[in-house]
Amino acid sequence: MKDTTMANDTATDSTEIRTDTGTHQHGYISDKDRYRNRMKRIEGQARGITKMIDDEKYCIDILTQVSALTRALQGVATGLLDDHLKHCVLDAAKQGDEDAAIAKIQEASDAINRLVRS
Repeated sequence: MKDTTMANDTATDSTEIRTDTGTHQHGYISDKDRYRNRMKRIEGQARGITKMIDDEKYCIDILTQVSALTRALQGVATGLLDDHLKHCVLDAAKQGDEDAAIAKIQEASDAINRLVRS
């Protein structure tokens, strides 16, 4: 199986990675602003929860906000996973490199396992 890890000296810029199968742009790049905005909202939610704790708000109200924060993070994670499948995995398959495609599928499977366990 070919190594597709990114080495610091092989990166062409912040949006592309160079692998032994060529240069590849991350699938989420077209939605980068949307992901950044979602993460900024999530940061705000986390700060709000911290303030609720500081203000000694009712436990159930805090738990409700924690649940909303968790769902928001899961939304980002599943969106990134979807982009990975549609771009990174599909691009590896289109290049005809079976080892690279299998490696990308394994990355997706590992990510799914981490999401399910969290």
